[in-house]
Amino acid sequence: MPVRLNAALTALLAAALFGATTPVAKLLLGTLSPFMLAGLFYLGSGVGLGLAILVRRTVRSGQAQEHDAQIHQSEIPWLAGAIAAGGVAGPALLMLGLGSTPAATGSLLLNLEGVFTAVIAWVVFRENVDLQIFLGMVAIVAGGVLLSWTGGTVGFPIGALLIAGACACWAIDNNLTRKVSTNDAMVIACLKGLVAGPVNLVIAHWLGASMPAAGHVAAAMATGFAGYGVSLVLFVVALRNLGSARTGAYFSVAPLFGVVLSLALWPAMPPPLFWCAAALMAIGIWLHLRERHEHPHTHEPLQHTHKHRHDEHHQHEHDFEWDGAEPHTHPHRHVPITHTHAHFPDIHHRHSHSHSH
Repeated sequence: MPVRLNAALTALLAAALFGATTPVAKLLLGTLSPFMLAGLFYLGSGVGLGLAILVRRTVRSGQAQEHDAQIHQSEIPWLAGAIAAGGVAGPALLMLGLGSTPAATGSLLLNLEGVFTAVIAWVVFRENVDLQIFLGMVAIVAGGVLLSWTGGTVGFPIGALLIAGACACWAIDNNLTRKVSTNDAMVIACLKGLVAGPVNLVIAHWLGASMPAAGHVAAAMATGFAGYGVSLVLFVVALRNLGSARTGAYFSVAPLFGVVLSLALWPAMPPPLFWCAAALMAIGIWLHLRERHEHPHTHEPLQHTHKHRHDEHHQHEHDFEWDGAEPHTHPHRHVPITHTHAHFPDIHHRHSHSHSH
């Protein structure tokens, strides 16, 4: 239970930080163009995490640095694809779509990210799903729909299709990032920010925007560091422990945190739909937390690098002098093993389910 709660809380904290950026963006959007704001958010994320990485490396011992995780050459295409889809194509499609789409419709359509993430995880990457997890996902998405519903007719003009395309890009990003989630989450998030930030700023300048005053730049970059940077680090850690579909479901709760912060900034009595949405999301989270997926399964030989303890999945010798400190990071090999225990589709349990359990 502690592992499950820790993983779920990590994903929910990522959602809270990301959701909180929406009302802050609303405060800043009066002075900044959407692409400029997105660029500064991403740039703040990349620069802030880059500085954090430098600080971390200076305080670590030489022994720890020697065994830091390095992104393997074979994983670079996955990471590049994630950055291109989620950091470049996604924001571009969203901003283009919002230009011709009512805000209410846009908010509703953003709920598609969680759905697309789960569908890709289940259909393409074969993550396991049972009825309880599916119903939990439905409840969370339904809560998101209610949260952003303002009545009226939801049409599907070209703008709406562009927003749906943005959600599909972020879903692809989530699933591709899962493929590199064993690596240093801070490095992954930093690289995304350092690439996506300048790209969005170039688009902003191409569309005629000019760099805002230093105070607005600092505010936007600080917000991006917390809401995009730290949030993404937590998201990658959650992907490592929960898989794409479940992490995406928890992350779909982000709008709820945004509404709560909005109510704190602009006090008002929440409408009845808010309470209905909160209840549905709570039910969805509860269904996910009570999941127990257990069956005999075989671990194939595997070699990778990530922070770990010497638990039942990590019984290996060290080819370097080890002081017994845990958790620690170094390249290690998993030998084949067959056993039975409750598990998630994490980095050690991405096996197929060819029969019912």
